[in-house]
Amino acid sequence: MTLLADVGLERGPLRVRAELEARDGETLALLGPNGSGKSTVVTCLAGLLPPDTGSVVLDGRTLDDTAVGTHVAAEDRSVGVVFQDLLLFPHRSALENVAFPLRARGLSAADARARSDELLERLGFPTARVHARPGDLSGGEAQRVALARALIHRPRLLLLDEPTSSLDVRARSEIRPLIRSILAGFTGARILVTHDPVEALTLAHRIVVLEEGRVTQSGTPEGLRNAPHTSYVADLVGVNLFAGRLEPLDRGTGSVVTPAGSVVVPWPEDLPSEPVDGVLAVLRPSDVVLHTSRPEGSARNVVHGRVAEIAIEGERARVRLAGSPPVVAEITIGSVGRLGLREEGQAWASFKAVEVSLVLP
Repeated sequence: MTLLADVGLERGPLRVRAELEARDGETLALLGPNGSGKSTVVTCLAGLLPPDTGSVVLDGRTLDDTAVGTHVAAEDRSVGVVFQDLLLFPHRSALENVAFPLRARGLSAADARARSDELLERLGFPTARVHARPGDLSGGEAQRVALARALIHRPRLLLLDEPTSSLDVRARSEIRPLIRSILAGFTGARILVTHDPVEALTLAHRIVVLEEGRVTQSGTPEGLRNAPHTSYVADLVGVNLFAGRLEPLDRGTGSVVTPAGSVVVPWPEDLPSEPVDGVLAVLRPSDVVLHTSRPEGSARNVVHGRVAEIAIEGERARVRLAGSPPVVAEITIGSVGRLGLREEGQAWASFKAVEVSLVLP
């Protein structure tokens, strides 16, 4: 076990409470929308902001414990951080920025420069640019310097706060493989803070979702895909989520009644025929069929509504239908043309009850 943190912080109107556990060799993603408190948690783990309540333990060493007043300063923690805005020293060269943590820990200037030069080269930083200052660096170069500075003192915990958010598309495509390589080679615990589901789902072993300052779900990427607990998570992982009251309908089926409409679902065999509150129904967009007129057939669920959005992703299109309830379908680009779908137009959607899976409270 490497990191155990259970911290509470209050910053203005936002109250943050996060419980995190990250093991050696594991990447934990802290995922959430802007303003959810992710960076506040990072600042706390880094030692720059003491928690109002709770504790932080790294490798068995207590870094924070509000019950007894323990707080270890940032420079005395074995933590490497890449902040969202990088926070490079503007009047120091790239090489000096990387060497700073070593110099602060008492290493000689010559040894610190040698180690920093070697690490920058391994991270693909141009040798001819080591004496350039941050203001003269490209986004990708500055990110490499920030990554090197976080790694140079060989920390036990690596914190990456939105590591690609400030980069343009080209730089992002160059840095992501580098981050993947760094995470794979880092033996301690690593926490990736992001609002990008692609980063979280492709780079992390486990994900903790933070919404409005509180953890709403945690688990593996596959677990989140199969059973999202909130509409935010469902939207991120690309599934339809219906939350409401499960009521018996007829033999073998029930209805999940939501404020936006009802969905017919299979009734769980081991569940008594009584209503259940707080049920989640999950439907994959690829299981939704779109039509230009009311469909005939065996599908128990039929929704009519306005085409609110058509989003093209590669060879596929995600079509958002503003019906009762709202539904997202995933179809081919060819099907969009064949059906004559257009935004603000009308369409029908159908899906079978057996395609809907339930998450009971």
